[in-house]
Amino acid sequence: MALPLIDIVIPAIEKDLGTLPFVIDAIRKQVKHPIGQILIVAPRKQRIVQLCQAKGCRFVHEDTVLPITKKDIHYRSKRWERSGWLYQQLLKLGADKLGSADYYLVVDADTVLIRPHVFRSEGKTVLYTRNWSQNEYFVTYRKLMGKKAAAPASLVTHYMLFERARVAQLKRDIEARHGTSWYKAIIRSMNRSKQFAFSEFETYGNYLYDREPGRVRLRKALNKSLHQRAALLSPQRLKRLAARYRSVSFHERKAYSRKGQ
Repeated sequence: MALPLIDIVIPAIEKDLGTLPFVIDAIRKQVKHPIGQILIVAPRKQRIVQLCQAKGCRFVHEDTVLPITKKDIHYRSKRWERSGWLYQQLLKLGADKLGSADYYLVVDADTVLIRPHVFRSEGKTVLYTRNWSQNEYFVTYRKLMGKKAAAPASLVTHYMLFERARVAQLKRDIEARHGTSWYKAIIRSMNRSKQFAFSEFETYGNYLYDREPGRVRLRKALNKSLHQRAALLSPQRLKRLAARYRSVSFHERKAYSRKGQ
């Protein structure tokens, strides 16, 4: 059975430029589906636009995706600022309006695939899992959807295949339940005193799993966090890592990483 065509969506900001070229190259090498467009959703910065041109990607100004922009989101405390982080998650759910393929693969701009990947197989969507998450993600999910998350493992794994029609249905369901726009409902359902209060991957993945568990295939993500620059990863070490892991994520701050992903 032929693999379906997919678009790629990568939300990014300027600080991601150290990893973004490697992310794009790895997608072209490791994603086994035919690829339509690779869309970089980002603020209009000259270096990002130039990279899109050099890599044959389509630049999408992030302010054109949603009716709100980052300036409209206030998610911070005296110790942390998470407005941009939340905005990127909303952009991923808003990306069903971009591209033309029935499916789009979202990949975080710090994550490089190091093994071949298939995301639709025998009529099933492949979702990658890890064994830890943030409890607050599930508190928000229950407020948002009116039920507990159904998946047996965490679906926060730096990349996920979204089906455009399913994303649109999820947003319609949220709006019908809450009587407001889907993004306002998400923000209102969050406890914004908590630093990690919403996950687009847990939300969409659990929505899919709850509705059609028989059409979902779960696989371990086997992601490895690295605290170094992507350009310094040697081919020899990459080969060793690929023997154990499917992807690597380049995190600047250790607070974002846990063991056993």
